[in-house]
Amino acid sequence: MSVKTLTINGELVSAREDETLLEAAKGGGVHTPTLCHLDGVGDVGPCRLCLLEIAGSNKLHPACLRKVAEGIEVNTHSARLQKYRRTIIEMSFAEGNHICSVCVANGNCELQDLAIEMGMDHVRIEYQLPNRTVDTSHDHFGIGHDRCVLCNRCVRVCDEIEGAHTWEMVVRWSKSHVITDLNQPWGTSQTCTSCGKYVNACPTGAIFYQGSSVGEIKNYRSKIDF
Repeated sequence: MSVKTLTINGELVSAREDETLLEAAKGGGVHTPTLCHLDGVGDVGPCRLCLLEIAGSNKLHPACLRKVAEGIEVNTHSARLQKYRRTIIEMSFAEGNHICSVCVANGNCELQDLAIEMGMDHVRIEYQLPNRTVDTSHDHFGIGHDRCVLCNRCVRVCDEIEGAHTWEMVVRWSKSHVITDLNQPWGTSQTCTSCGKYVNACPTGAIFYQGSSVGEIKNYRSKIDF
């Protein structure tokens, strides 16, 4: 397999031709913010936090989906990109019911970490405060749709690693949400294996163990990669 040489933030980086720009940047020691990416499963790019600039192109490109190419010049941290990323994080907070102080993932949340990284100390967008359900019908787990950021991780982990295909994404614009078994209560699912992989995959407190109280949840992403 051939190796491509490209420039990322002014530094020469080499990567295999089958690698994405996200992987190439990581291999070159460059941190690129992302919320939907998870080592061990495929990428679909819904969060758009990893958008980057490529010289000669007016478009922004998702680093997790764009493959490396010989000689391209990539910028991952321009003022334009940072502005977009902060806006995306603020929209994620405002679109759902993300109140960190009363969330089970407080202190162990990737959305919270990204807000800190972007220097976000308040949300400039009006909170939508949607009326979303919490499904605790499962014996061991629960899902709060008000804290879901539609990253699609649980769907991909269930499909690609567990092979159960229990989860799916229903796309209805502002009413988009994940469902189990054709929109049946999780506890009645005939396909769920209760593996718990989706809990470790979730970047926020949307999927949790039954009985978890404020600030107790801690996920282990390395288990998914393993």
